[in-house]
Amino acid sequence: MKELVEAIAKALVDHPEQVQVRAVEGEQVTVLELHVHPEDLGKVIGRQGRTAKSMRTILGAAGMKLKKRLTLEILE
Repeated sequence: MKELVEAIAKALVDHPEQVQVRAVEGEQVTVLELHVHPEDLGKVIGRQGRTAKSMRTILGAAGMKLKKRLTLEILE
């Protein structure tokens, strides 16, 4: 899942070398933390959060297939 988020984010941003994804495993949920260059933050979030919502939807669907709960946090 980490690679999926990283690939999507790198396709969206102007500074793909600064995209970092870290997985934090919990008891019931895995949190994927996405770090991007500050200039690219708006591109990852999208207008009214549509891009971020779409990424979260894809993660939710993939998580259902793997029977895991995944969430995405976009950090500065």
